[in-house]
Amino acid sequence: MKITKLTHACLLVEMPEPVNRTVLFDPGLMSVQSVRDADLRFLDDIVITHGHFDHFNLDLVKELAGNFPDVRILAPQPVVDTLEEQGITASSQPSEGMELFESPHEQMLPLGEQPPAEIGVHYLDLLSHPGDSHSFTESKRILALPVDAPWGTTVRAAQLATDLKPDYVIPIHDWMWRDEWRKQFYDNLAQYFQGQGITFIKPVDGEPFTLDV
Repeated sequence: MKITKLTHACLLVEMPEPVNRTVLFDPGLMSVQSVRDADLRFLDDIVITHGHFDHFNLDLVKELAGNFPDVRILAPQPVVDTLEEQGITASSQPSEGMELFESPHEQMLPLGEQPPAEIGVHYLDLLSHPGDSHSFTESKRILALPVDAPWGTTVRAAQLATDLKPDYVIPIHDWMWRDEWRKQFYDNLAQYFQGQGITFIKPVDGEPFTLDV
């Protein structure tokens, strides 16, 4: 499995033959340039966990749907409705190889509005993307873990992954970190998870890495 982090919570996941399938998770506003720079040749699926701007950029999804007219788009119903208003086909029902799991968006009050509808998605029984949640209770071997947010903390993220015990953790939702802070906390998290028998990946935006799963 080849994975490329494309800024913040956006992951490009490519599976070689015989699966031969490519999915893009949460192409939000922070990821627009990274997605364009990725020069995608193939795209089978787009997964949007919820409608917040940092996970769903309408213009970018319209661009991708135009470039890949057969792409399948999975999203919660409010996002499906928004896309269909723009003439873009989407569904709240997962296609083959996708499984939804309970992953509610964390509370934003009093600093924001009520949380939006959100889906967590298991992909090919290998990778789990929970969106903006630390309240999910299951993970496949690879966990895309939100490591910082107004609604959560890095400490809670580490505790959650320790409880769920994936083989690999990929940090997401860290656009707000300065590069120096990101390096320090990636190192801290890698050292901590090593003691838990979990491999912590230190992704660099736009640079693919491969996991043998």
